[in-house]
Amino acid sequence: QVQLVESGGGLVQAGGSLRLSCAASGSTFSSYVMGWFRQAPGKEREFVATIRRSGSSTYYADSVKGRFIISRDNAKNTQYLQMNSLKPEDTAVYYCAAVAVTSELAFRTTPGMYRYWGQGTQVTVSS
Repeated sequence: QVQLVESGGGLVQAGGSLRLSCAASGSTFSSYVMGWFRQAPGKEREFVATIRRSGSSTYYADSVKGRFIISRDNAKNTQYLQMNSLKPEDTAVYYCAAVAVTSELAFRTTPGMYRYWGQGTQVTVSS
């Protein structure tokens, strides 16, 4: 129903910033709750942030709260993750995720709550 393609990953020094983009196609973008997850080598995929369909509300993992900003532009079928004050522990493959929902209650914070995934983009933060 939807294809997701992440971009914007790369190498950045600690304290720097990076903006990830996730372009969606083949879908009614505004019908989807969107999220970002990340997976570091040898670790489980972990929740980063999520945003409601309208962009009216967001929720973040404690590890990134105050540093990362999730946003979406439904007119452009794109969601973003602005990452500021990056730390080496932010190094991971970052994945865009989406799920079509008919109602929004609790924020969706586990991988199993999402149906569609992008291919991932590598973010490396050097110290």
